[in-house]
Amino acid sequence: MIDERPAPAAPVVAGLRERKKRRTRDALLRAALQLFISQGYERTTVDEITDAVDVSQRTFFRYFANKEEVAFAVQDLVESHFFAELQARPPAEGPFAAMRGAVLAAWDTLEEALSEVVPLDLYMRSYRLIESTPALLAVHLRRSTELEERIARLIAAREGLDVDIDPRPRVAVAAFSGVMRVTGRLWGQGEDTSVAAIRRMTEMYLDHIGPALAADWRRTPATDRN
Repeated sequence: MIDERPAPAAPVVAGLRERKKRRTRDALLRAALQLFISQGYERTTVDEITDAVDVSQRTFFRYFANKEEVAFAVQDLVESHFFAELQARPPAEGPFAAMRGAVLAAWDTLEEALSEVVPLDLYMRSYRLIESTPALLAVHLRRSTELEERIARLIAAREGLDVDIDPRPRVAVAAFSGVMRVTGRLWGQGEDTSVAAIRRMTEMYLDHIGPALAADWRRTPATDRN
């Protein structure tokens, strides 16, 4: 009698394989960030990262091109999370309102977004490491410029503008990004490294964009929020 039962589906095997690869990649990522934080980015070697996970260098380079890529892997997720929040903002919101709402919503949901990859606290400590390590900060600033262009094009599309003709999307994004850089730097220098602290600073600093651009600062004190 012919067995007509279906053979095991190949996608199941492929799914298991992909989950195993993801677990290995995440383990390497967590080990690398922990080593970067505990002994410094530049002093950490690929050998130390692979030893911590008990895999070969070949396995490491299967997932990451170099230490720099692993150092920014979670930052990639965070930036993608913000970009998705910005895409989801109500069309009627103006550019600054949309960016402000997106970044605050991203902070509010960050733990959920990262929970399957790294603990939130590990990411926050690694973000502080980026802000305090010259080699990483230089890369972060370069990457930020690339992200700004993506955001400017999204803002232009929301407003029905041609970003290559109308300068306003890039100008607005540059102002927003400047505030974010100041916030990240000052947060990194402070004692409170929580998400609540950087969210609070982000909101306060973004709300000061208008007064900071006022014609006469003496008539618009920073403490006047009305």
